[in-house]
Amino acid sequence: MPGENHHKRSIVFFLIPDFTMMAFSAALEPLRTANRMAGHEAYTWRLASSDGAPVRASNGVEVAVGSSLAAERQKMVGHERPSMVIVCGGLNIEDYNNKTVFAWLREEYNRGVAIGGLCTAAYVLAGAGLLTDRRCAIHWENLPGFAERYPRANVFADLFETEANIYTCAGGTAAMDMMLKLIGEDFDESLINRVCEQLLTDRVRSPSDRQRLPLRARLGVQNSKVLTIIELMEANLAEPLSLVQIAENVGLSRRQIERLFRQEMGRSPARYYLEIRLDRARHLLIQSSLPVVEVAVACGFVSASHFSKCYRELYARSPQQERADRKQLLVA
Repeated sequence: MPGENHHKRSIVFFLIPDFTMMAFSAALEPLRTANRMAGHEAYTWRLASSDGAPVRASNGVEVAVGSSLAAERQKMVGHERPSMVIVCGGLNIEDYNNKTVFAWLREEYNRGVAIGGLCTAAYVLAGAGLLTDRRCAIHWENLPGFAERYPRANVFADLFETEANIYTCAGGTAAMDMMLKLIGEDFDESLINRVCEQLLTDRVRSPSDRQRLPLRARLGVQNSKVLTIIELMEANLAEPLSLVQIAENVGLSRRQIERLFRQEMGRSPARYYLEIRLDRARHLLIQSSLPVVEVAVACGFVSASHFSKCYRELYARSPQQERADRKQLLVA
């Protein structure tokens, strides 16, 4: 039975600059707690970076590591080879392109080592070619840009995903849920419950639990018809539905929908639909290198000029300026 032996996993946490401390801590602490509750060292870990130097997290805290990429490559063929490598991602990862890291991850995976990714690390795993035709999870804010860049990855706004010895999670506290599931593969439910009690969490959330607050809580809207319409809009951004189509879907007249949106959202349904399409466009401009015209098409605009006009009206800057400002921020 799981938990009756002294099963041991060794894990390498590979830190990418600007990694998120929350996800890293939420992944590491369940392992420490599991060791304490089990009464033996079931899990060991070490931290690594590309050059063995400390890595600064997105909150500005520098974390010392004990290993480098070169050292990890040497350990692949010895008794120190890990059972799992977890890449810790965070901000400014969209253009990460370390081919040596990609090759190392592929080689580890081909040798039977499980590969994990926290927060935005799905970008690194996809860059290494490990997510083609596989399910993965990423933070909801990064999902549009990731999906456009890696269309062959089956990405979901789930808390975490596991497939074919690859583990990905959306970051934040979802890292804890993913690691609790991993621990659950080695131990029985009683130990998991004790770990949860120590971490002051009442349950292990399932992969398909929401990343974001439900629309009702997020928008402060109570009318079920309005919420249904917004869900329809969010599901049809590339090819926007007409108000007639929306009306047919929800069983209301156009006039009723107009009145409801004025009451609940303070603007027309057409205006609200435009704003959520532009919000997605903004994420794509920041997170991807797609040409502006392709961003426009992906967000349901028939021309780049109309897209630019609408974008400038809402954000007081052009799409080109948005992208240029983002690049300047990264350089700084």
